[in-house]
Amino acid sequence: MVRPLHFHPNPETAADNAFQSRACRQPPDETARLAYAEVSHAAARLEAAGVRVHLFDDDGARGTPDSVFPNNWFSTHAGGHVALYPMFAPNRRRERRSDIIEDLKSTYRVQDVIDYSGLEHDGMFLEGTGAMVLDHVARIAYTAQSNRANPVALERFCTHFNFEPMAFATADAQGQACYHTNVMLCVGTDFALGGFYLIADTQRRVAVRERLRESGRELIELDAQQIGDFAGNALELSGRGGERLLALSERACASLSAAQKAVIERSATLLPLAVPTIELAGGSVRCMLAGIHLARR
Repeated sequence: MVRPLHFHPNPETAADNAFQSRACRQPPDETARLAYAEVSHAAARLEAAGVRVHLFDDDGARGTPDSVFPNNWFSTHAGGHVALYPMFAPNRRRERRSDIIEDLKSTYRVQDVIDYSGLEHDGMFLEGTGAMVLDHVARIAYTAQSNRANPVALERFCTHFNFEPMAFATADAQGQACYHTNVMLCVGTDFALGGFYLIADTQRRVAVRERLRESGRELIELDAQQIGDFAGNALELSGRGGERLLALSERACASLSAAQKAVIERSATLLPLAVPTIELAGGSVRCMLAGIHLARR
């Protein structure tokens, strides 16, 4: 996790992020203060639940208003592999930090770092586990097509990391594509939360649902209001004693029906976190978490 210093909704990402607030009601300093506190409290709650958290601070010197969303610029993978990603917005490219990667290397066994960031020079972008929702068991990279998920970059990642790409077009009620897959899909061990109605092609929608069911997941269908409340932007984590936890925002959790929560709670404990200020930037709890799939030294 990265705790921001000068957080604010990023003007360079506003054009294609329908979840992003166009204006903040409070002064910028107050917005930044609230965001800093929300990340601090979220990290503390995760640690209290037994999740190992590595919390880094953004010193504000690089002009990175979205630094709170590190899952977009790097991911880690079993076997000691790390990927660095090409970012669509120029100011988001400055979020990549060598000190974070070096810290990972000192704590975990890292065999190699595959850097795709050079694809930015060719106008090709793939924003990590925002652009892709990875099924690490079935080895499928579910990907909503957008200008942040270039098909060539996706193929390169999938070839290197042994995933099958499963891309699909999306459109909301205004015809706008989902800027990131992880705002519409969450794949847990025994369930998948999805705004499947957003998948534009009917046959492709059926195929995505079927692949998830084939891998043993019970599907939890999210409607437009729940997607807008970030119910799809959740991440299953391992807590104390290997307990499964589903980290999501309080807003997302409140949007779920009792029946939907019951399906989740058969497999994982709901862990709602209060991040209303962070959500002004168009991302929520899953975006704030860069998962660690590496072995400790």
